[in-house]
Amino acid sequence: MNSPPADSKRLVAVTLDEASIGRSSADIDHDGGPYALQLGVAENRLVFDVRLADGTPVIAHMLSLTPFRSIVKDYFLICDSYYKAIRTSTPSQIEAIDMGRRGLHDEGSRVLMERLKDKIEVDFDTARRLFTLLSVLHWKG
Repeated sequence: MNSPPADSKRLVAVTLDEASIGRSSADIDHDGGPYALQLGVAENRLVFDVRLADGTPVIAHMLSLTPFRSIVKDYFLICDSYYKAIRTSTPSQIEAIDMGRRGLHDEGSRVLMERLKDKIEVDFDTARRLFTLLSVLHWKG
């Protein structure tokens, strides 16, 4: 059986279902939107290209990826250990590795929040999701 080409195994868009999102207060909603976010990497920088839903540019931010390099490297190593462990290790060993994996993910999320704090307001859950996407952009297979 042939596997699909590598290009077909990638995320091409992120969309939030409006019906699933809780309504926020008028203080939060005053910023407009909805927004479309395109993440990319250019010249060792993470690029946040924020646009309105119709494609009108709003703002772009670039963050150096250097502060994330060791966290992402360690995160990939522990994820690899986790995937190997789920095949052969005991539940308690798997849980210990998973706790370490989550700890690194949380650390990366906090670094991302800190790096964005004067540019974009991001809550912790969103920072965790963004760190996941940042990791995907770093992954070379």
